[in-house]
Amino acid sequence: MITRGEMTQVRRVCVAAWGGAAVSWELSTPGMLVPSLATCAAFLLLATGCALHIRRGLLAELRRSEEIAGAAQRALLRPLPGRIDGLTLAAAQLSASRGAAVGGDLYEAVPTAHGVRVVIGDVRGHGLPALGAAAAVLGAFREAAYDEPSLGGVLRRMERALGRHVRDRARSEHPSACPAEPESPAAEEFVTVLLLQIAADGALTALNCGHPWPYLLRPVPQHCAAHGRSPAPDPAPQAPTGMEWLDGETLPPLGVVPLPTDPRAHACGELRPGETLFLHTDGAEDARDGAGRFFPLRSVLAQAPLTPARLVAGVHAALLRHTGGRLADDVALLVLRNDRS
Repeated sequence: MITRGEMTQVRRVCVAAWGGAAVSWELSTPGMLVPSLATCAAFLLLATGCALHIRRGLLAELRRSEEIAGAAQRALLRPLPGRIDGLTLAAAQLSASRGAAVGGDLYEAVPTAHGVRVVIGDVRGHGLPALGAAAAVLGAFREAAYDEPSLGGVLRRMERALGRHVRDRARSEHPSACPAEPESPAAEEFVTVLLLQIAADGALTALNCGHPWPYLLRPVPQHCAAHGRSPAPDPAPQAPTGMEWLDGETLPPLGVVPLPTDPRAHACGELRPGETLFLHTDGAEDARDGAGRFFPLRSVLAQAPLTPARLVAGVHAALLRHTGGRLADDVALLVLRNDRS
């Protein structure tokens, strides 16, 4: 996609080249100086008019492209509600591709009869080329999360959707090598996925396919034991004192090897009232600065406020500062805080 800055530069180069050619031609042709200069001025005016006409056309095309891209991006990563069943949410996505708002990272949270179900994932590669696999996996989750009684069933549906996408892509890219189903070469595409289920009592169950585990952040204890009185309410956001990295059995990413026949979700603790879950893709911890140093995500979380929106904004800003605004991979952040009484 042509950006506005690139379009301005192209226009200036065209006008300068046209004007330079016209002036050189006229001044090198024998004749009177005044008529030659008048002809040069006419050439320059004509070049300027052509450049303005081209500029209007390119601007219109750029606006149409931005509208189409924005609609596609909003359909893929819909804005999450601020609150779901007593959980406060905030999320953000950073694309490594210039001019794109989304890429190969995905996330979603939906309320179901089994609890709040959450997915976060990362498609191999980044930017716009990874959108197809992200849309296939995310679409399958949005449908299966309500229908399937187990997280394993949701994951199987997502695996089948990814398989169909990979076969369709392989056929479209190599039609001569794919005469029939199911004998078609599989594209080298896989997705890391973390599925979480948060029950009404805060119990956490998970299925992880090669994705980073989330951080569990606990709030600062607010009490005055020495005086035996409750603290006054503090409007300022608190930073976490306890930080735990959830862990458990990890399966290979979707698309690498087939899933087990009956993938079983396992318990991985609970999200108590006031506690916060910080989910992320590996683009966050793998981000490097100009000297090759990794982004200190754990240190940033230890100092960040626990308000979900502030936490996402703080990590977002720290990432851009660390990398100088030049990300090598897409980054998705998703924060959930248990505000149930």
